Amino acid sequence: MNKVILMGRLTRDPEMRYSSGENQTAIARYTLAVDRRFKRQGDEQTADFIQCVVFNRGAEFAERYFHQGTKIVVEGRIQTGSYTNKDGQRVYTTEVVVENQEFAESKAASQQNGEGGYQQAAPSRPEPTQAAGDGFMNIPDAIEEELPFKV
Repeated sequence: MNKVILMGRLTRDPEMRYSSGENQTAIARYTLAVDRRFKRQGDEQTADFIQCVVFNRGAEFAERYFHQGTKIVVEGRIQTGSYTNKDGQRVYTTEVVVENQEFAESKAASQQNGEGGYQQAAPSRPEPTQAAGDGFMNIPDAIEEELPFKV
């Protein structure tokens, strides 16, 4: 099985092009900065920069809505390949072929982060609080309309 799930921020706006030929295919490429889960004591947070490619409607969606700094989740598969460059040297490639992609934070949280920022967003709404003794959390009135069910 070859399945990858990544969450990270775009390092720049997606690069869009169309294949040549009778049936043109939209192709978008972007790089995700994915924070490593662990860091050594005293070191800065490190990230891996992972090349992604998406086709057709997904590519058009990425071009329209994804921008540098946008936090997204992608699901896809790893694909390896190789080609010979202009100097005659063999170049090996590894990229994620994206099958599904979606936003990983709200537009408001993304704007709080600022374009190209990699810091965590501050909560944009009230946090639930622990109720006394009943084991349930109180849901603030301000977010009731966002819940997928009636409170």
